[in-house]
Amino acid sequence: MDAVLTAFAEVLQPQVFFIIVAASAYGLMIGSIPGLTATMGTALLVPITFFLDPIPAIGAIVAATTMAIFAGDIPGALLRIPGTPASAAYTDEAYRMREKGQVELALGVNMVCSTIGGLVGVAVLIFAAPQIAAVSLGFSSYEYFWLALLGLSCAIFVSSSSPVKGVLSLCVGLMLSTIGIDVVMGVKRFTFGDTELIGGVSIIPVLIGMFAITEILRKVARPSRLPAPPPVRLGAMVSGVGSTIWRFKGGVARSSLMGSVIGALPGAGADIAAWIAYAISKKFSRSPEKFGTGYPEGIVSASSANNAALSGAYVPSLVFGIPGDTITAILIGVLLMKGITPGPMVFVMDTGLVNAIFAVFVLANLLMLPLGLAAVYGSRRLLGIPQDILFPIILLFCVIGAFAANNTLFDVWVMLVVGLVAFLLEENDFPLAPMILALILGQLVEENFMKSIIKADGHLAEFFARPIGGTLGVLTLTLWALLIGMSLHRAWRGRHAEKPETE
Repeated sequence: MDAVLTAFAEVLQPQVFFIIVAASAYGLMIGSIPGLTATMGTALLVPITFFLDPIPAIGAIVAATTMAIFAGDIPGALLRIPGTPASAAYTDEAYRMREKGQVELALGVNMVCSTIGGLVGVAVLIFAAPQIAAVSLGFSSYEYFWLALLGLSCAIFVSSSSPVKGVLSLCVGLMLSTIGIDVVMGVKRFTFGDTELIGGVSIIPVLIGMFAITEILRKVARPSRLPAPPPVRLGAMVSGVGSTIWRFKGGVARSSLMGSVIGALPGAGADIAAWIAYAISKKFSRSPEKFGTGYPEGIVSASSANNAALSGAYVPSLVFGIPGDTITAILIGVLLMKGITPGPMVFVMDTGLVNAIFAVFVLANLLMLPLGLAAVYGSRRLLGIPQDILFPIILLFCVIGAFAANNTLFDVWVMLVVGLVAFLLEENDFPLAPMILALILGQLVEENFMKSIIKADGHLAEFFARPIGGTLGVLTLTLWALLIGMSLHRAWRGRHAEKPETE
């Protein structure tokens, strides 16, 4: 109890609390404007975290992303345009409710269920992360190698309809991770004589390029004007919300727990959790035929799941240093920048920091209720910002953030090149999540593989000798077999479908 009180005392200090509230308002603005994703907003926050202590820096990221995921529901319900990918699963449902004159109920249910899902996710994080960390203290290089490899495999499995494109995206990230000095042998690789590349590719410019520059290029390629949203009565957002949530309380509980688990899978994230929760809710619903017609059950389940997934993604990030999604990948970069290495020892050496993260999550989700009402009230102004004014300002912040990473113009060029490549890949349906996870996990995979192969004296059987390591190895190889089997089955079905046409 003393540790909990100490954590909340740190978070509620005036300076830290002000930063959390300011970051929450920033997240609400980012999420409310279509095209500005939560990941992009987090990447733009990184330059500011340079000047903050670890707790307010992490608090700013947690608060901004929590609010952005909820705020993405606002343009979805008002304009049928999801503000973030996590809101796409139930945008049609919310818009149908607007057509029925129930837009306030849709937004009120979104807001309260997002808060409930977020708090359930925090509870799972608080209870699960320390227990997993206690077990992982006995991990060796064998377990970390298989765990990182399993994380990369899961990223391919859940983030793309085409595993081949997921593998190719992952290979690009692995190639980027090999630039610089070999972590074991100390040999320079792929630097081409450029001293700027000896330290490898800096993660911050890459993240900004992938998630901010790509959005700017997309808007330049397809400029559009948003229509004016309808007015929303704030008083009507409260009435009927409680009875609706109580009616579907089973779906709230199921989806919140499911979202926490899905969020812990590397590469899954809140958008995958929302789609899966919506599909499962429809399958177990007593009225599945009402889904897609403006039925609140789908909104209740999906909005609970996507916010719970945010907290779940922090479990592998804090315990193993393996990002659960692209947002926690940015967080890991910020922690490393602050001299904090994520892993089980964080729970031993930096207990105060971990407890403060838990407290920030609780506070951010509670702030969603009053600030969410304010965001809905101001949605007409936010959605009215001209994009030809907004995106040049974002580009300026991107350049400043990339330069501030190492105070070198080289990182600005890295950001621009990576952003252009990522834009071209995404336009051709290549997922970006495996690439960024491979960039972060590639060094972890290589380092632990080299350590393990040296300890095993070249005998691969040693990788399966330890119980946990062997189990993780079997899981990884099984997942590979599933991916290969799915690809072969899809190819066989494609050839089988073409035969009648040729005949």
